[in-house]
Formats: sequence, structure tokens, C-alpha cells
Amino acid sequence: MLRRSLLAAPALLGLAPALLPGHARAQASGYPARPVRMVVPWPPGQATDLMGRIAATKVSELWGQPIVPENRAGAGGMIGTDVVAKAAPDGYTILAASTGPITTAPLVQRTPYDPEKDFAPVAQIGVSPYVLIVRKDFPAATAAEFVARLRAEPGKFSYATSGTGAAAHLICLMFLSKAKLDALHVPFQGSGPGLTAVTAGQVDFAVETLAATSPLFRQGAVRALGTTLRDGTELAPELTPLARLPGVETLDIGAFGGYMVPAATPREIIERLATETGKALATPEVRDQLARIGFQPRHRDTADFTAFLRRHREEFREVIQANNIRVDG
Repeated sequence: MLRRSLLAAPALLGLAPALLPGHARAQASGYPARPVRMVVPWPPGQATDLMGRIAATKVSELWGQPIVPENRAGAGGMIGTDVVAKAAPDGYTILAASTGPITTAPLVQRTPYDPEKDFAPVAQIGVSPYVLIVRKDFPAATAAEFVARLRAEPGKFSYATSGTGAAAHLICLMFLSKAKLDALHVPFQGSGPGLTAVTAGQVDFAVETLAATSPLFRQGAVRALGTTLRDGTELAPELTPLARLPGVETLDIGAFGGYMVPAATPREIIERLATETGKALATPEVRDQLARIGFQPRHRDTADFTAFLRRHREEFREVIQANNIRVDG
């Protein structure tokens, strides 16, 4: 309350129009004047963590100021995300943002933050392609044969996910809905156990990230039948887009990764961070490093990223409502 009173004082004196915008511009002109904290709402080594660190390393070089990663994992990414939502909007705290805590979690459960009101998008760094994999003895060699088999025997085959309401679950439902397929959902506590079940032949198929599935299908432990990105992925060009299937033409979905900041962060600071992120993503070394972790570079500037987030949210909202999915009461 004290902080709010102090911030309100200039306005009460009629000084806010004269002083506050100039003060924000002064802050932005010298930004960054000290190290910047990057909150990663996941454990070290997780995809969003690696993505954020790779881009941040190059941005730090361009700035001449370090970006210091801080892992604040827990509650499916919501703890660290909330830390940034409540941080000072001065550009010195940024979020390594991803689909789970920003897009899907707020649609299926209560979150302590509002992703649309509490954050300002900065730039998208890339996208994690998802892949349809089947157990190695599944009776279909192509995506078209897979669809034909499931349509012939509705409800017989099962699919694994990392949990009800997780991105993998919702993306799989998008595919099944567009292809008009009926299958049994088997949720697991995380993608690892679910993929293990498919590998062991206990579950028939899954739709999971390229980073998680690539080692399995490249070793022959499972078979990959296609990717959820409409134009395919440069990281695995042999994977056929599932959008080439009849009825599935509009499927173009993956999990995004990018930078966001507290909502009231000055526009000049957002533009500076967005510009440097774009420069970093234009370098071969950053793109190569992202590719090595199974993350396809796909830069979007602030305006494009903001529009994308709206579309992304509505795509997930539609499948969530159609399937009446909730994680809590």
C-alpha cells in the first residue's frame, strides 16, 4: 500500500504527465545498466531452460551486460511465471515463457496470474515440433494407414500423454478431433513414463515433442508417422506433416518458447530486448544450438508474437471446451 501511495503522489500533485514518461524514457535509454535476471519456471536442463539460456547468452554479448538465469520450478511452471508477473516492470526481470504456464494452464485451472493482463510479450524464439509416434509393431506404416486403422476400430487403441490438460494431451486431441478418431487416453506423470509405455508396447501411440521422441524413433524403439507442424520441420525433414491428411489440413501446432516481461515494462525496453533477441536468432550459432536441443528457431517480433499468442490461446481453448477438460474443480 505504501508503494502504491508513493506512486500515486505525483498524479495527485498534477505532475505525472510531466515527470513519469520522461523518467521511463530515461530508464530505457540507459538499459540495461546492470545484470538482467531471466526467470526460468522449470528445472535446469528442461527444454525451456535450454532455449532461454541459448538466446540469452548471445543477447548478453550484444548488450555487454549479463543475463543471469534463475530456475524457479514448480507447479507446472506456474511458480516461476508468477514471480515474473509480480516483479518490478523495469526490464530487469524477464520470463523464459512457454506454452504450458502461459497458454494451457490458465485455461484448465486457476493460476495466480493472468497471462493476458500481467505480461507483455517481447519476442518468440522458436517452436517445439510434436511428433506422432507408435509402438514399433503397430499395424500401420504411414499416417494415412494409422488413421484408417483407428477409424476401422474406434476406441480400441490407446495413447499416452504427460497428464490430463498438458500440452501433449491437448495437441493429441486436436489431431484426433480433426481426423475424427476415437482412442483411449492413458495419462502419465510426465512424458518420460508415457513414452516408456509406448516403447514397451503397453500403449499404442503418443504425440510428443521432437526432442523427447527423436532418440526413440531414430534408434528404432518406436516409429514416427508425422509432425504437427503444417510445413514440417527442418530438424527432421523426413517427417511428413500430419496436415497433409484429409480433414487435418489446418493442423499447425507446437509448443512455443520466447521472452515476456511484466505488463507495465516501458515500451522502449521491450523494443530493445526484442531487437537484440532478433539479432541473436539471426546468428548461425544460436540457430544451431537451438536445433541441437530439438527446438526449431522461429523468430516473431513483438507484434507478431502478441498476435500469435492470441491465436495459440484460442486453439487450445477450443479443444479444451470441446472435451470439457479441467484439472481442478
